[in-house]
Amino acid sequence: MKMLIIGGTGGMGQWFTKFFLHHGYEVIVWGSSGKTEIAEQMGVEFATDLDKEIGEADVVVITVPIDITARVIKETAPKMKKGSLLMDLTSIKAEPVNAMREFAPEGVEILGTHPMFGPSIPTLQGQIVIMSPTKGRCEKWFPIMHGLFEKSGAHIEIIDPEEHDKFVSVVQGLTHFAYITIGTTFKSLDFDISKSRRFMSPVYEIMVDFVGRILGQNPYLYAHIQMKNEQVLNVHEAFINECNLLSDIVREQDTEAFCKKMTDAAAHFKDTASALHRSDKLINSKIAEFEEMIASAGKERGLLHTYSGVTHVGIIEKVTPLTVTLSRGDRTIALRTENVRLLTDAELKKWKINTLNHPVRDISALIPAGADPATIEKVLSCDERIVSVSIIDTYTGISDNRLSTTYRINILGDLPAAEVQEDIEELLRGLGCGIRGHDPI
Repeated sequence: MKMLIIGGTGGMGQWFTKFFLHHGYEVIVWGSSGKTEIAEQMGVEFATDLDKEIGEADVVVITVPIDITARVIKETAPKMKKGSLLMDLTSIKAEPVNAMREFAPEGVEILGTHPMFGPSIPTLQGQIVIMSPTKGRCEKWFPIMHGLFEKSGAHIEIIDPEEHDKFVSVVQGLTHFAYITIGTTFKSLDFDISKSRRFMSPVYEIMVDFVGRILGQNPYLYAHIQMKNEQVLNVHEAFINECNLLSDIVREQDTEAFCKKMTDAAAHFKDTASALHRSDKLINSKIAEFEEMIASAGKERGLLHTYSGVTHVGIIEKVTPLTVTLSRGDRTIALRTENVRLLTDAELKKWKINTLNHPVRDISALIPAGADPATIEKVLSCDERIVSVSIIDTYTGISDNRLSTTYRINILGDLPAAEVQEDIEELLRGLGCGIRGHDPI
């Protein structure tokens, strides 16, 4: 199945290129920046003749900035073949779906789609995907895409485009507006955010991290989410009005009015207890990781820097609320605890396997009668210190018809290879094998 992703070299375009590749689609990408090297890195073709690829594709995915989505749909849809699917991945739905309805020819199916996550999310597992199918225009492809997303672990919500934009004006529009406004308020106050972390509560820390998360992303995307959804200005007006009312209450020192505002909002919110429970889980997860760092003092651990993507491995020497200090050989490094994540044991081993140079040892063993060399290979591979085991030679010219099998052992690069080899040889002896060159034949 051939798929063309227009905007495939952008963040979400790259994410969905990898996703659809994984699920067996032949993916071709195109981006206005002409970044063919990104296509090469993903192992896909960059469309040099866009019109030709549009006409041949079974699926065309539009993932471009919101402000040009309708125009790209208008230019793309008429060139598509009968039986194909045109779908968008935009944060608003009314405008792109209306454009697809208008410009997609009869026989070309259309599907509005909004993945409620960004490209930093590793998988679809547990994520929400909103779909806005048009009745009579997506009979074939809607169940295919719905099934693909659902089998990948996503929760699917089906909603019409106008209702989508109404909900998203709050879910994204209000949320982003509030966080961005907090960020601009920090600037207006010339507030030292780094210094404030010395005095932060868990709730403040989480809030500041979310503000920074949004401020650190593409401002044009967030501008378009605010400006291209017609419902957002109504939300702004209500929010600013409530801010002014609450500020007036504080200015007038009217405690009863303040408390009534809060209790009325809580009654409308309804399930505040569940919200408290969920937020406690988030807060406690941060505390639990910090406590695990403290408990790891004197042990080797891996720390992933969440911004640079660099993994630091070493002995944890010291942990404070602000920093964690690692040592590796003669080198010591202090990292801010807020910027790192502890790797699990499995993640640390994977890092070592992918990063270190692993010594190789060939061990020739005399296999006892009735034993299976392949089964012994599986037993050896169970040793956590071993990266891989393979049989590289089998020789039958030994007296009493015993096999001589040579096992190639790759030993984890930061371990004493000679010691591991001795242990493997002792294990082989315990299995009834002899070691050629050491034991009598």
